[in-house]
Amino acid sequence: MRVSKSISILFITLISGFMLASCGPSQTVTRVDADGTLDLSGRWNDRDARIVSETMIADVLGRPWLERFENNHGRQPVVIVGRVQNDSMEHIDTDVFTKDLERELINSGNVRFVAGGNVRSDVRDERSQQQQYASFETVKNLGQELGADYMLVGNINSIMDESLNRREAQIFYTVNLELVDIETTEKVWIGNEQIRKIIERRGVR
Repeated sequence: MRVSKSISILFITLISGFMLASCGPSQTVTRVDADGTLDLSGRWNDRDARIVSETMIADVLGRPWLERFENNHGRQPVVIVGRVQNDSMEHIDTDVFTKDLERELINSGNVRFVAGGNVRSDVRDERSQQQQYASFETVKNLGQELGADYMLVGNINSIMDESLNRREAQIFYTVNLELVDIETTEKVWIGNEQIRKIIERRGVR
């Protein structure tokens, strides 16, 4: 009798476990190519940042200011990427975009590039500590930073237009960048890149 009761309890426990498992959430993970296009929401993403940065850096490096500077100074210009402000209606991690800009500038080989922001602050802190703690042979001198000739700054804006039945929406992104002479504040290049996305929603009434 006790064996029969134990079997019944075990059977009920197993059935309950199977039912809970079948009702629980499931998940499938698919690994995709990092360079591929994957647009789930239609909003700004890493692919947009990469495409815009490649296009705009190619444009700025192909303009007359670069050849003019090299002819006047006999060297490549030194560039720093400043603030790219998010003026859009959504959260955009502008750090991803500025890193793409930095990569394209450095890898072009057409300009020299210096760090800004938190990286520059960390380097300066390290150099200051070396004055006290590093050996005389290895300490890095103060006042030897490479001064930038130009700063790249800009902003990202967006406009959303939605149909009355909400089944279709359009997001328009516009990215504006400017290259500014640090000494004279002269703008030597202004660039604009635009992205337009159409979002179709199924099952919306």
